[in-house]
Amino acid sequence: MTFSLRNPIVLAVLATIGLILIGSTFAIVPETKQAVVLRFGNPVRIYNSYKPNETFGHTGAGIKIRMPFLDQVVWIDKRIQSVAMERQQVLSTDQLRLQVDAFARYRIVDPRRMYISAGSEERVVDALRPILGSALRNELGKRRFDMLLSPERGEVMTNISHSLNRVARQYGAEVIDVRIMRADLPDGTPLQSAFQRMRTAREQEALTIRAEGAKRAQIIRAQADADAAKTYAASFGKDPQFYDFYRAMQSYRTSFAADNNGETTAVLSTDNDYLRQFRGR
Repeated sequence: MTFSLRNPIVLAVLATIGLILIGSTFAIVPETKQAVVLRFGNPVRIYNSYKPNETFGHTGAGIKIRMPFLDQVVWIDKRIQSVAMERQQVLSTDQLRLQVDAFARYRIVDPRRMYISAGSEERVVDALRPILGSALRNELGKRRFDMLLSPERGEVMTNISHSLNRVARQYGAEVIDVRIMRADLPDGTPLQSAFQRMRTAREQEALTIRAEGAKRAQIIRAQADADAAKTYAASFGKDPQFYDFYRAMQSYRTSFAADNNGETTAVLSTDNDYLRQFRGR
């Protein structure tokens, strides 16, 4: 027995067996992974499963014990994942064909269901990608192209997220959000036609604004003229002689204003009524 323990080969074999036994008994679960423990192919235990609002460092991660040689560990990512959609062609309600690129972000929140229904994370992605494309086509097909550039775009993303989330729950996943990276018209005639329609719409809007401005200016000018006439009438009613004198002085200033040579010539009779203010009372 002592000779056997001193034999390096025996020691190496025992050390190897010990390492294998320890490795099959203990598992180190990192913070970023969820561990599904399988026994004869059936999930029996979950370590470090996702919980909302959990604090980093206070989760179920760490060293875990399992049945050696009987339990197998399947690792599932705990972090947020993304699934990209292949470029889709969508027909909007104004008959424009759009080239759309989008992606969705999701997280595995039920690893047991994910393993039972899909078996791996790759299959979850394969299941969500066509559903994302279908939901995107259905939702964008209900709206005009210009609505994708307006605040209504957020409502579109919310509706697509809800549709995709109904499918994701079947695989133990939760969709966080959906984003459109690009929504472009095909190059060539469709793109130029869309630009021309947008330009025409803006020009019509500008004409409408100018016409409304001119209408309001006429109303304001008419109101100002009416107020001025009312003021003149009130002044004339209070002191007709002073009003006649003031208006005559304004007329003299305009009529007898000097020309470019600094001189003004007027030939009038001395008893002309226009010069009555010079004769005094």
